[in-house]
Amino acid sequence: QVHLVESGGGSVQAGGSLRLSCAVSGYSYGSGSMGWFRQAPGKEREGVAAIWSGGGRPYYSDSVKGRFTISQDNGKSTLYLQMNYLPPEDTGAYYCAADTRPWWAMRTGHGTLGAACGSWGKGTQGTGSS
Repeated sequence: QVHLVESGGGSVQAGGSLRLSCAVSGYSYGSGSMGWFRQAPGKEREGVAAIWSGGGRPYYSDSVKGRFTISQDNGKSTLYLQMNYLPPEDTGAYYCAADTRPWWAMRTGHGTLGAACGSWGKGTQGTGSS
């Protein structure tokens, strides 16, 4: 059973940065994707970044390209999301997720990352400011 635990959330001043971590257990990276999703109050959960275990280009939503970076440690037991220059629009609960499919197979008709993942963490709050 996959177990995902997020940490590293908090509030930042204008132009500040946060680094989220997701501790992973019970999951084989040999065949799957890991990703980060964000849910703002009153809004649907949206995918912001994803990475495939076999390497290749990660996925980033248009709103975070150039500011967020997704990565894994060498042992692949931790997933990270480096978030830079957080405005208020980036505020929300950030969730770590895992799925057996490649992230490109999870895209919606609009090209965004679908939120139908097999496993989820409980989330951590990230708050940006202007």
